[in-house]
Formats: sequence, C-alpha cells, structure tokens
Amino acid sequence: MNLKDIHSVYFVGIGGIGMSALAKYFQFIGKKVAGYDKTRTPLTDEMEKLGIEIHFDEAVAAIPTPFKNSTSTLVVYTPAVPNSHVELRYFQGNDFHIKKRSEVLGLITQDSICLAVAGTHGKTTTTSILAHLLAECDFPFTAFLGGVSEDFNSNFVFEGEKYTVVEADEFDRSFLRLSPDIASITSMDADHLDIYGSHDELKTAFEDFVNKIVPNGKLIVRNGLPLEGLTYGIEDGSDYSIKNIKIEDGSYVFDIQTPTEFLTDIKFYKPGEHNLLNALSAFAMAVEIECPTDRLVKALSTFKGVQRRFTYHIRENDFVFIDDYAHHPTEIEAVHQAIRQMHPNLKVTVVFQPHLYSRTQDFANDFAVSLGQFDEVILLEIYPAREEPIAGITSAWLLDKIDNPNKELVEKHNLIEKITNCKTDVLVTLGAGDIGLEVPKIKKVLAHAS
Repeated sequence: MNLKDIHSVYFVGIGGIGMSALAKYFQFIGKKVAGYDKTRTPLTDEMEKLGIEIHFDEAVAAIPTPFKNSTSTLVVYTPAVPNSHVELRYFQGNDFHIKKRSEVLGLITQDSICLAVAGTHGKTTTTSILAHLLAECDFPFTAFLGGVSEDFNSNFVFEGEKYTVVEADEFDRSFLRLSPDIASITSMDADHLDIYGSHDELKTAFEDFVNKIVPNGKLIVRNGLPLEGLTYGIEDGSDYSIKNIKIEDGSYVFDIQTPTEFLTDIKFYKPGEHNLLNALSAFAMAVEIECPTDRLVKALSTFKGVQRRFTYHIRENDFVFIDDYAHHPTEIEAVHQAIRQMHPNLKVTVVFQPHLYSRTQDFANDFAVSLGQFDEVILLEIYPAREEPIAGITSAWLLDKIDNPNKELVEKHNLIEKITNCKTDVLVTLGAGDIGLEVPKIKKVLAHAS
C-alpha cells in the first residue's frame, strides 16, 4: 500500500510507547490521527494536547466518523491488543487497511537509510544516543524511540528524512519487517519465550534479522555474540573498543579505539558499563555513516538520557532515588552493578514490579539471584500486561526464592507508606509495568520528607 493514499490513521492501543511515536509521525506529516487505549497516561495526555483524538472506552460508537471510511483510513494495532478487541474486529470485518505497528514502521523506513538497533536489552538507550549524536552532527533524520528522550523530550524526533533511527523489536518477530542499511545487535539473552518457545528459536530469529540487512549494508555486533560483523566491546580487542576507563566526579572518562583512529579523554555521564556499551554501539553506527568523530566525542558528553533508564530523581549527599525500566534479570544485574560502582558502600533498597507471568515463570531463579544482591527487596504484584494469570506464578512464589532475609511483598497502595518508613541510602524502583506512574508520587513524598 502507498501511505500517500491514506488520509486518516487510527491506532488501536495508541498509548504504547512505540504506537504513540507513530501517531505523532502521522500527525506531523499532515494525516488525521485518532485512537483508542484502555488507560489514560502522560503520553495520551501529550497526544491530546497535540490535537490527536483519543478515547478510553472499547466501543465502535466511540470511533470518530472520519475514521470509518475504509478506503482512506489505515488502522494500526499492537500485538498487545487481543484479537477479541471490539474495535479491531469491526475494522477486520469491514475491509479496512489493517497493519501491525512493525509493518508500518517497515513502510516508513523503506525510502530512507535505516539505522536499526536490535537486542534483548539496550535498544531504547542506544537509539536515543544515536539520535542525539546525529542531531549534534546536523545529520537529517527521523527517530522512533522506545522511550522518552530527555534530549528531545519526546519519543519521536523529526530533523529530516535521509536517515531513520528505529528500534528493531524482537517481540512477535517484529524486527523481521525491517530492511536496515546499518544494524546493531546489543544482546541475545533469552526472553519472550512465550513467543519463541526456546532460546535457540530466539537466536534463529536474530539470524533472520541479520539476513534482512540490505546488500552492502553493515552489522555492528556486541563482541562475543555468535554473529559476523564489526564488533564492539570494552578492553577486548573489538573493532570498536573502549579502553582506559576512569570514573571522575560521577562520570566515565575513557578512550575509544576505532578501526582507523584512537580517540582520547571521552566523557559520558550515564552510569553502568551496559550504558557505556550502548554509547559505543551508537557511536560505531554514527561513524559508519561518516559522522565526524570530533563532533561525536563532544556529543557523547552532552547526552542527557532517557526517562526511566537509570534516571536520578533525587541525588543528595545522604540519599539517592533512581528509577529504571529494567524487567529482565540481566537488566537488573546491570542496574545493580551501576549502583554499586557509582554509590559504593551504601545500603540499597530495590522495589521491583515483575512484568508478565510468563517471564516471571521462565526466569524466576535468575530474578531471585539478581534481586537478592540488593540489601533490601520490596516486591509488588506481577503486572500482567497482555497475559492471563498462570496458576501458581505469583510474586509471593518469587519472593520465596530470593535468598535475602530483608524482603517483603507489598501491595501497591501501601508502597508509599512502606518507602516512607524505609531506612536506606539508595532507593531504586524497577519494572516495565505501571510502576513508573508511582515514581512522581514517591519523589514528592521523599523530597518533602527530606
């Protein structure tokens, strides 16, 4: 289909981070945009202020009349929406153009130089860093981000059309809809086993994604992954390698060896070696499209970050409050490493909201190990997202597996009271569910208490 023939775009599940970026894009290029979501959030509020019509009742009658023209309306939906959804079934039964979010992203990117970041961890931070680097180098690009960039204050950036920066999402094999010119793969840990069934099948999907790279395109891959491409890593002889890391005043100072030059005294302010690797991945992609390295070095030092990616909400001498999207054991491990590196010898309390029953079941023992390293553990109930409960898989079941005497299961409505009475030096909230909506409340109470 030709997007130029489409006048209206309707989103079923418009409030998702990826869906909202697409909605902003279509409104930006002059299409009529509306949509449904089940929950009002800051993202839906923002879109309504932009003039996008959103409703929260699942009903055909709530669909605005201009979007009921099947010849000129594109319907975009997310796999998180069940097939039984009333509005989706209406569109399916009336010959509308209906596409998944990933299919639409593939259509948008096909006429540009597509820079795609894949991996089970690090996609959002890497794409956000890459967008920042391109902006600082005055390269014309459009970016669809999986989080709200603090540099652009948005998950959608338009600064031209020559390049497109996208996350290549492995969920539901969405990334196989893309044909990147340059791709980066940050990680291939087991995840989304409800989709793939096994880690081997997930790895096969990543191999299929590599085969989608255009002829003469390039792959940049984390050193150690079983794929052929330009490698990146830390002190490991990669094609792009970070060397001589120091920590000065809460930031990293390091050198980078590229395939052609040695760059020194580079600064980067986001904690954690995982974020250093994300920065290096983005840096390598920018070098491969011939961004000048002197401007890239300066740009790395001014990257602000992404909301809910190791975000400091309180950073005082006697207390620190950090929030992060981490929802996989490997990501929790990375957050823990970053906190211990930047805030050594302090008591650290983690509040974790598990995301999905299937993920909790598949990685329960790994969750128990990664969470058990914190000094105190507070668990919330599992956030179900798109799933129905699985018998026996609860946060209480997970709590029993954590080998730490300082652990507790807390109802979300009691969380503020629990945190207020908690004696700790560092508080970190983690999870991909709705725990992020609690963060402003927590910050307000803690700031008032101090």
